[in-house]
Amino acid sequence: MTEIEGVGGAASRVLGVAVGGEDLDNTAKVSAKVSGETADLDVRLSVAYPAPVTATTENARRQLMRRVAEYTGLTVSRVDITVTALHTATAVSRRVQ
Repeated sequence: MTEIEGVGGAASRVLGVAVGGEDLDNTAKVSAKVSGETADLDVRLSVAYPAPVTATTENARRQLMRRVAEYTGLTVSRVDITVTALHTATAVSRRVQ
């Protein structure tokens, strides 16, 4: 999903627990279920804050549908997107005084 502005990766999961971290420099996690000539996609990604989440995920959905069709010839009938994190431009640091 590096082609979509403001979209980053999701942490890997083991037994439902996040391992590693969500990072805008990583890629989104995508899994596909293919049946005949159609595919259903399940996507886990993070979004840069304050980008509008709805518009960003719709852009990602359209791009995925286009790219899967272009590369595989499959028709994508469904793209489920889970936003796993929102990232700020600067990291917030906390100190105890």
